[in-house]
Amino acid sequence: MKWTVWFLAAMSATAQDSRITAPRIWDDNTLDDWAMPIAALGVRPGHFSAQEYYAIPGENLRTYPVYRPDREPPGYWEWLQEQEPQLLVDPAKLRTRDDWVKAGETAFQTIGGKLIWTNDPAKIRAYRDPKSFDGIWTRPDGSLLFDRWVVTGRGIELRVAACTGCHARALATGSVFWGAPQGPPPPGSRDVTSLNLTERVGDTPAGFRVWQAFTVPWAPDDRIEKLRDSPDSSSLVSALRLSRVPGVVSRTHGSPFYTTRIPDLNNLQYSRYMDATATHRLRSPEDVARYAAFVTGIDPMEFGPHKILKPELRRINFRYADEVLYAIGVYLVSLEPPRNPNPASASLIARGSKVFVHETCINCHVPPNYTSGKLTLAEGFTLPLGHPYQSDVVSVSVGTDPGLAMKTRKGTGFYKIPSLRGVWYRALLLHDGSVASLEEMFNPDRLRSDHQPGGWKGPGVTRRAIPGHPFGLGLSAEDKAALLAFLRSL
Repeated sequence: MKWTVWFLAAMSATAQDSRITAPRIWDDNTLDDWAMPIAALGVRPGHFSAQEYYAIPGENLRTYPVYRPDREPPGYWEWLQEQEPQLLVDPAKLRTRDDWVKAGETAFQTIGGKLIWTNDPAKIRAYRDPKSFDGIWTRPDGSLLFDRWVVTGRGIELRVAACTGCHARALATGSVFWGAPQGPPPPGSRDVTSLNLTERVGDTPAGFRVWQAFTVPWAPDDRIEKLRDSPDSSSLVSALRLSRVPGVVSRTHGSPFYTTRIPDLNNLQYSRYMDATATHRLRSPEDVARYAAFVTGIDPMEFGPHKILKPELRRINFRYADEVLYAIGVYLVSLEPPRNPNPASASLIARGSKVFVHETCINCHVPPNYTSGKLTLAEGFTLPLGHPYQSDVVSVSVGTDPGLAMKTRKGTGFYKIPSLRGVWYRALLLHDGSVASLEEMFNPDRLRSDHQPGGWKGPGVTRRAIPGHPFGLGLSAEDKAALLAFLRSL
């Protein structure tokens, strides 16, 4: 498999014992052609230099579960107070690829985030009160999914898990579907976390933070621009938050008006690019590690002549150690989506396979990965001559909403063709998560302006059309049932 080749090529080995070691993650030469050019500017986003990156130490700290106090092991809290900081990933113990995959699995599931955290004794005391956990989903052992204790040299901190806050789904059985997009709380639960924390931002007003995350200097959106200096932007900020649905995110550089579906990481190995708009290339586990660093704060927010951050804010405050990020990258590109345990009959799946070919789905969703790995044009974008990745571009548009790819700082002009492997368990479809099922995807009524999207609708929106991707909309009921059976078998 291609990832095995890239993995081995990326590793260095000592002459004594051939131990596999993590490569240097942040490398200036590799960063030069990592990001996709912005469509409206024709330039790539900037990155911090390797010198800036390695000027501060990387964190590598083991974390510990947060239990409901009435269900934690006897003496656990007292034991935790006595612990010293421990390594999350110990490279001295890792020799083989399997060792790195296992270490990456643990790191992915337990790494503590540094954007949302506290060491406030009052908030920590609240976590020692069983009443704080009323209605909160827990795993069978009584532990929470997103909350972690972190033993640091400064004492115990409470943090949101860095990866699983978006890429893990709590199930009604009490188990966790790792790598899958976040979903709604299982029935009977009001939430999957009791973490009453917010991002540490000092005295920066909420409106300015939203503006900084989403402003597009070369294509201003008045709805965002008015937040920059507004003394009273709380109502709009609240409306943007209320418009969110589980499984979508308005990540920095995107927009709350052109949101992004949280990707399924179980088929990451079938992609050549990161993000729905292919913002960064995916060539190896190192690129996954770099992207993890990038989205956790290693981002100067520079786009050619446009610099979003004030000079005094252009700095790296925190980073993870290379071995931690690399282990996570190796683990993620090892994942395979699980197969549907309850597929339809073989005869119905076989009929659906023929419909899949007849409707030309196979042209973009090429077996066995059910993606070509290529990019389609966003509506309104023309591929410029000499584009560095033109060989990966299918010169057609499927007509889905172009906002994310054309009107945000993620605006590459492209949408990547997703793999259909594992589509049977995905709660949301299309790049913006507006479609909530395969049935809705192949319902021609979704093209109507009075359609009520089953997924993300948009701030203040109740009904709207979900445009584009017309394939399969004219199928008979029998052929549609067969196609859906086939898709759910992948």
